[in-house]
Amino acid sequence: MATASQAPAPELHRPSLRTRLRRDKVMLLLAVPGVLFFVVFHYVPLLGNVIAFKDYQAWLGFVDSPWVGFDNFAILAEPAFLRSLFNTLKFAVLQLVFSFPAPIVLALLISSIMRPGVRRFVQSVVYLPHFMGWVIVVSLCQQLLGGTGVLAHLTGALGLPRIDLMTNPDTYPLLIILQGVWKDSGWGTIIFLAALLSIDGEQYEAAAIDGAGRWRRLVHVTLPGLVPVILLLLILNLGTILSVGFEQFILQRDSVGAPAGEVLDTYVYFNGIVDGQWGPSTVVGLVKGVVGLLLILGANKLAHLFGQDGIYR
Repeated sequence: MATASQAPAPELHRPSLRTRLRRDKVMLLLAVPGVLFFVVFHYVPLLGNVIAFKDYQAWLGFVDSPWVGFDNFAILAEPAFLRSLFNTLKFAVLQLVFSFPAPIVLALLISSIMRPGVRRFVQSVVYLPHFMGWVIVVSLCQQLLGGTGVLAHLTGALGLPRIDLMTNPDTYPLLIILQGVWKDSGWGTIIFLAALLSIDGEQYEAAAIDGAGRWRRLVHVTLPGLVPVILLLLILNLGTILSVGFEQFILQRDSVGAPAGEVLDTYVYFNGIVDGQWGPSTVVGLVKGVVGLLLILGANKLAHLFGQDGIYR
């Protein structure tokens, strides 16, 4: 005879689909604009990748343009493409090394400010550059670092050679990184500041009782608490590693020349939009998408090996 402790647990009946739709209808309606955005601007355009296998002519359209198979993929061996690919990888690695950690460091510095009023003021100041367009940012750099800018006049007044960072291919990578860090680091701190608030305060108290100083609490409590968010953003950034930023580069490409300033995004623009080479330019975009997908899958698998959730299980 079964005892009370051996009684079977009551079965949990999952609500029907109709019941769940009725229950969550408000949340589903709120999600509709976001879903439509991704469908219209991300998923539907994927159908246009068929141009990579056609000799696309605008007046013939997608259907009537003749098939050419893999002929358009010959662009992947052209020196101009290889040069733009090298520049893209160079800027992508620099952004990953310098621009990605900058919001983390800035968030840690802001969270260390004890007075709430000062913290809010600092947050507002570092957020502001994000809302400036790249046209304004590049114009400011031109006025400060260009051949007729403040720095050139200052070095000239001191009897030194006039410095023009805006047209120097050797300093161009440094200029790109500094622009990106100044413009977007403050905005990127939002996610990390929220992640810092989610760390249990009792962990800091326990570490302080055990004699851990501020540095050890940072290493053993704060950074481990940020690891899931850091890995998530790192995986998402790897998916777009070959898209280093079109507007920033198109505005400064001519000032340093194509050999130093051409990236894949500008290469596609000049070859596809300007020169009308739709098929080969679509091949470049298709390759970018495939590489990004493989990097996301690989990085997510690597996160699982280290015991993290990644972007999906």
